[in-house]
Amino acid sequence: MADLLSLSSFLFSIITFFFFYFLSVHGDNSTQSSITQINYDLYHSSRNLMDEIKEMVHRHSDRLSMEKVKAGNKGYSAEIAVVTYCKGKKDSAENPKLRILLSFGQHGRELITSELAFRILSILSEEKHLPGMDEASLNSILDKVVIKVVPMENINGRKLVEGGDLCERRNGRGVDLNRNWSVDWGKKEKDYDPYEENPGIAPFSEPESQIMRKLAVSFEPHIWVNVHSGMEMCTLYNPSRS
Repeated sequence: MADLLSLSSFLFSIITFFFFYFLSVHGDNSTQSSITQINYDLYHSSRNLMDEIKEMVHRHSDRLSMEKVKAGNKGYSAEIAVVTYCKGKKDSAENPKLRILLSFGQHGRELITSELAFRILSILSEEKHLPGMDEASLNSILDKVVIKVVPMENINGRKLVEGGDLCERRNGRGVDLNRNWSVDWGKKEKDYDPYEENPGIAPFSEPESQIMRKLAVSFEPHIWVNVHSGMEMCTLYNPSRS
């Protein structure tokens, strides 16, 4: 339990530090238009981000590996990259480890979340360091975990944003992946927006959701953190039953 609490504190520290650092440097938008164009001095393009992650995995093959998972449905297809961090002995019955799944970029317009995924991988590979974090304690914790990171769950939606649809949150065929799971599928809240929150024709109708469900079922994470952005604040959302 102590290790779990320490790891939860570590993850929250990374998320909080990154978001508030980013806001402190780039948060004054008072003179900008209501819809701000993507500043590629601040953000990677989706291609460059995934290329840099691929190169990082190659540099640290002793602890990082990457696989790409594809799925399709009715003429629409998607591919998701999954990066696995495991240092030392593999997870097994004789050497059980805490399993953590971190997913980012479920909504195409939430670019900063994928940047956070990149920063977390940089810290796990020890190319970057978290200020104030005791390295010995961190390494002791990380020896006991397996972490799967999905840097960009909705690559097709992200490409729509990069193509000019700057407020697009849905996938490549107009479905909100955050509403495409079986729990509360089709439920309409008071502020329901049928355009932005289109749940799809059925639960798990979308290839991206199918891939994430398959990953969750096979990996059986003890902790799953799905990171979103959109406000100048950092909070924990209500735990999901999904």
